[in-house]
Amino acid sequence: MHIDAIDRRILAALMADSTLTSERVGQKVGLSASAAHRRIKQLEDAGIILGYGARLSPQARGNPTTVFISVTLVDQRRDTMEQFEAALREEPLVTQANLMSGEYDYLLKAEVPETDSFERVHREVLAALPGVQRLVTHFSLRSVIVES
Repeated sequence: MHIDAIDRRILAALMADSTLTSERVGQKVGLSASAAHRRIKQLEDAGIILGYGARLSPQARGNPTTVFISVTLVDQRRDTMEQFEAALREEPLVTQANLMSGEYDYLLKAEVPETDSFERVHREVLAALPGVQRLVTHFSLRSVIVES
């Protein structure tokens, strides 16, 4: 699907506030409600818009500590990586995982609620993932830029 300037404005409006009605999106980008609705539906059908969600306050998420973990696997065989990635998808504390180039294999972002202990998470969750050889942990002191 070709994305034009109007589509980009629609996407920007929805990224800023995913609760906007088609009418309100249309007002923001200069379209009728029905035209805005049609464009939004096309963006959804094309897989450009993957979904909508709520941004929760830190309190609602258990006042988590953000932790970044670099992971080195025992090897880079396909089955090792697939088992590791499948296990990651089942772990709710891991909020982001990226396959990396360079010194380590994966970079994970985890949010550990203040009611949990990182030692337990490290020992019972992260180190127990299949294929893990080495973990290096970095604790975030504060977020400077937060994805909206």
